[in-house]
Amino acid sequence: MSRTATRDVHGILLLDKARGPSSNRALQQVRQLFGATRAGHTGSLDPLASGLLPICLGEATKIAGLLLGARKAYAAEIRLGLTTTTDDAEGDGLVERAVPALQLDAVRATAATFVGRIRQVPPVYAAIKRGGVPLYRRARRGEAVAAPPREVEIHALQIDACDGGRITLQVECGSGTYIRSLARDLGERLGCGGHLTALRRLWVAPFRTPAMRTFEELVELRERAGETGLDACLLPLEAGLADWPRVVLGAAEAIALGNGLRVTAPSGLRPGPCLALEAGGRPLALAEVDADGRLHTRRGFHWSA
Repeated sequence: MSRTATRDVHGILLLDKARGPSSNRALQQVRQLFGATRAGHTGSLDPLASGLLPICLGEATKIAGLLLGARKAYAAEIRLGLTTTTDDAEGDGLVERAVPALQLDAVRATAATFVGRIRQVPPVYAAIKRGGVPLYRRARRGEAVAAPPREVEIHALQIDACDGGRITLQVECGSGTYIRSLARDLGERLGCGGHLTALRRLWVAPFRTPAMRTFEELVELRERAGETGLDACLLPLEAGLADWPRVVLGAAEAIALGNGLRVTAPSGLRPGPCLALEAGGRPLALAEVDADGRLHTRRGFHWSA
């Protein structure tokens, strides 16, 4: 693929990441294809995983961190009877055990014990940092690594099938949840261990019915329709803030806010974060309403100045 000159492009791409590349590799491919000066993703997917990876381009990178804690949903497959070093199929085998005869209702009842707020130990091969160094780097160097447990939330866990030592399921969970750890722990609770063999992210809030594009589709689209075709795939950055309160400002207030001044918030708007927009609907800033009813900028978009 030829190198593309950078350009002023802003928005959110709902990428259907393929199994294989890392999230950062997928991000850099998209950034280069679009010629964007800046890009950021909103939560990593392991190389083993496929599915929705929202990528923010240009000014949309300013909201990427706000999407990291969003609720997510996955479809997954677990192989029972074998634990691995990485808790997924990319690791080396550790312990192999016989898989007991399991009834689907019993598996569902066991899975139900994971729903709610639970303590979960992340995989040793994880991007979590200890002393500024990711755990997976320490593990690859042969260091003894112990991932600290953390509290996560499983909102829903549906077992679709259990056949021949393989479980297929769907999970809806909060930020920081490792499906690899869930696979490992469910296998242990069923008495035989297990590891994750397939994972696909179905959606990330607020993109619950995402119209995703694969990288191959984007390459073909650029060859056929150029940058105009690519840009038509982008969602406006405000689509990532669908649940945020919004305040529309008149021309004078928009100019004042863009210049760093505080303006009077409309009556009825509660204190807290909100999205400030100009009368035409273009977002001006991530803003906040003070307790005294004044609106100020937390982070402005460059066109608002």
